[in-house]
Amino acid sequence: MRNYLGRIVLLVEDYEKSANFYEKNFGFTRFFDVITDGGQRFLHIGSKPSDSLGIWFLKADTKKQRERVGNQTAEQPTMVIYTEELETLHERLKNNNVRLKTEVIKTPEYSFFHCFDLDGNEIIVTELQ
Repeated sequence: MRNYLGRIVLLVEDYEKSANFYEKNFGFTRFFDVITDGGQRFLHIGSKPSDSLGIWFLKADTKKQRERVGNQTAEQPTMVIYTEELETLHERLKNNNVRLKTEVIKTPEYSFFHCFDLDGNEIIVTELQ
């Protein structure tokens, strides 16, 4: 038996704005985007080479769901994104006016910084040394 992580699920206010944020800032692409006969949309984005690992956006439709947008993890980071070009990515996010929580922090094993997506989800961006 082989088990593997497929995707994380994020509640969002707006599918297009959220997808555009991750595409513009992290270079993610859309793997799956369909609207069912019942009107429910499934939008899955991520980065190559994997087309299974990524983020699955679900629209927050109810009041209770809307209250959780940007705070699904009780003010803890929502995800970690790994990169091989931390400084370049950090500059891109700054130039795109992405809200940063920290500047780049370097250790002997890794470097990282924290930022927020459009909905307020905290992201840790890290590069292993």
